[in-house]
Amino acid sequence: MSKILIIKLGYSETIDSGISSVTSLGDVLRTTVILYPFENDHVTWLVDEHAYPLLEGNPYINRILAYNLTSVLQLQHERFDTVINLEKVPGICAFADSINAWRRYGFRFDEQNGVAEAYDGCEKIVSLCRDGDLKRTYKGSWQESLLHVVGAEWSGQEYILGYQPKTEEFYDVGLNWAVGSKWPNKSWPIEKWEELKQLLDSSQLSYSSQQGMDNLHDYIDWINSCRLLVTNDSLGLHIALALRKRVVVLYGPTNPNETYFYGRGEVLYPEMDRPCIPCLEPVCSQETHCMKYIGALTVISAVMRFFKTDMGK
Repeated sequence: MSKILIIKLGYSETIDSGISSVTSLGDVLRTTVILYPFENDHVTWLVDEHAYPLLEGNPYINRILAYNLTSVLQLQHERFDTVINLEKVPGICAFADSINAWRRYGFRFDEQNGVAEAYDGCEKIVSLCRDGDLKRTYKGSWQESLLHVVGAEWSGQEYILGYQPKTEEFYDVGLNWAVGSKWPNKSWPIEKWEELKQLLDSSQLSYSSQQGMDNLHDYIDWINSCRLLVTNDSLGLHIALALRKRVVVLYGPTNPNETYFYGRGEVLYPEMDRPCIPCLEPVCSQETHCMKYIGALTVISAVMRFFKTDMGK
């Protein structure tokens, strides 16, 4: 049995160039596909404390450590067979390089220039971070790219969520309207959500607006109570996929090809032609935000298609 250390805190989204002190919870959850090649090994995962509940109870992880001075000092005095560092923060890369390990994947520290660089297998991710045009047109999913980092084959591996929800399905549709503070540009306008509610009121479908926003477990419980989630590109999307839910996803500034939907999703784009889509920017620079061009009628039609398919089975 090999001893594996995964460093994924959530401070830098692995295929984006930005680095932030705000933890990207969705990026931590979607990284769980990397666990499959190591299911028979002893795995330690180092993570920011805010993302800890997303990993807690994961059957593929033997030990979860919150990132702090104590855990850093401890890990620097342990030995591992493999270290996988998926953070691009230079200081974290330097820390990862200081750990005693025989094999390394992901990002390393460039001592000459003081920046993050790539080990073999991670070059494609670095290219996506540095080349906006490549990232806009890239057709491969994040899940596939991540497995290639460690030399594994992509075969549709699912996210792994350790937490077991306490709810049963109660609502037909969940309205996951909020987005994280790092990417306000992903948000569908609130007036559009209100229009969608009116259309749902006229349908035979029950619905619920986003709940549990102050507690991750409560949030997961709410998503689990919905048969289908209408959502922006956000943490809720990745939780829904981990729970094997169907999703209708509203995209504008980001590239939907980055996420593999496992045959359970429908992607909706702005109903207009604009060369800046996807801009890959957290804040819109245009007079009219592209997300305004996704109509509520388009969304309700996508929702109804899912339920009509169910009734036709």
